[in-house]
Amino acid sequence: MNYKRLLELILLNLDEGIIVTDANADITFYKEPATNIGGLDSRTAIGKNILDVFPGLTPETSTFYNVIKSKKPIIEHIQHYTNFQGKKVSTVTSTIPIVENGEIAGCFEVFKDLTQVMDLSEKIMHLQEQLYRSSKRKKEYNVSGAIYTFDNIIGESGPILRLKEKAKKVAESNSPVLVYGETGTGKELLVQALHNANLKRKNKPFIAQNCAALPFNLLESILFGTADGSFTGAKNNPGLFELAHGGTLYLDEVNSLNTELQAKLLRVLQDGVVRRVGAVGTKEVDVRIIASTNEPPIELVEKRLLREDLYYRLNVIYLELPPLRRRREDISVLVHHFIEKNNKHLSRRIKGISEEAMKIFDEYSWPGNVRELEHLVESTMNLIDKDTIDLDDIQHYFEKRFKIASLDTKPPSEDSPVKNLNEAVYKYERGLLVKALKASKGNISMAARTLGLPKQTMHNKIKKHSIKLTKEID
Repeated sequence: MNYKRLLELILLNLDEGIIVTDANADITFYKEPATNIGGLDSRTAIGKNILDVFPGLTPETSTFYNVIKSKKPIIEHIQHYTNFQGKKVSTVTSTIPIVENGEIAGCFEVFKDLTQVMDLSEKIMHLQEQLYRSSKRKKEYNVSGAIYTFDNIIGESGPILRLKEKAKKVAESNSPVLVYGETGTGKELLVQALHNANLKRKNKPFIAQNCAALPFNLLESILFGTADGSFTGAKNNPGLFELAHGGTLYLDEVNSLNTELQAKLLRVLQDGVVRRVGAVGTKEVDVRIIASTNEPPIELVEKRLLREDLYYRLNVIYLELPPLRRRREDISVLVHHFIEKNNKHLSRRIKGISEEAMKIFDEYSWPGNVRELEHLVESTMNLIDKDTIDLDDIQHYFEKRFKIASLDTKPPSEDSPVKNLNEAVYKYERGLLVKALKASKGNISMAARTLGLPKQTMHNKIKKHSIKLTKEID
């Protein structure tokens, strides 16, 4: 195999760009990414100094000059500069020194285009700043950006009523809150309700940020703001902590923050001050921080995805949203609520749902929780031409989810060691029951049909084998 040719093919097909220079920062190898961010080809670049190719840089701001001088790598550095064609661009770069016999021989850089992401983040910051500055002059609760109250949390079950009672008790507190709930359980709805129930903060900004939505380097600037000159093109911009002053900052999927950002968040929680990226001084902020995860927080701590000290600081008030399968008595209430809501939204006149269809809703495990239920009701109401949702209208949806692609039903091999027959039959039957229930996501009726059993027989066998649906199937 021609490894030189193989290396060339790998380099040519990477999404990232690559630049290699000598010790004078003159380019010896140049490969553009697909976005053509540098604005020139390799033949034009080779032999030129890095400052000639990127005229917006200086020896002080160029990573190449800094690495050649320090002999130390610069990893994942965000740069803003003018390219060879005069276009303003943004990149994230990693520049590594090439050292031979203790002397710097040059360096190489891997870079990726961030221009679109940076443009988008700046627009978001600008819009957020306009929104939250204007909200200071208004009094209605919903100008803060939070539109939901505790009345929007629908349910009559014990778990949901206890949650609402606890949340109302702590709404006026300034203590941080940690919310845990599976995807689709309504975490942001609960967080907005907490904000709107706080008399001190309800007319102040409510800002929500999904921590998994942006790269770490961008997220740091968005959360903490930037100081003028902190990097090329940087301006004095407030971060979300400053924009949320007096109100609530909601950090969804907080475990997605890297260790460094988690440490900075901990400092804000402890000291109530923030430091913009590149700034020397700090600013005091009055912000109630609410964070959430879609995995059990203690498990995230054990996996080292959430700092233990941050967990204890956030966990002053802990609220857990129950999944829909733990509050099945609310399914009917929610279905009728969504029918009424979509009758207004879609200008329909749906009266309700048939008993047979409601039975399937009650038995389904709802892995997508309330969000899945709401979207199914809305989708169904868009398609039917009658005034009642029937089994036929939803059957195709559940058939796709209950279908078992492959169910290993092979009996033990004849070559297997001889065991007690009753014990072997018992274990084999139990295994089949558990597999069918897992494949149907806990729907007993569908699992029974898959195994060719009457529903009552299925119930009896579940009881006989002491199968715990809440532990073995979830």
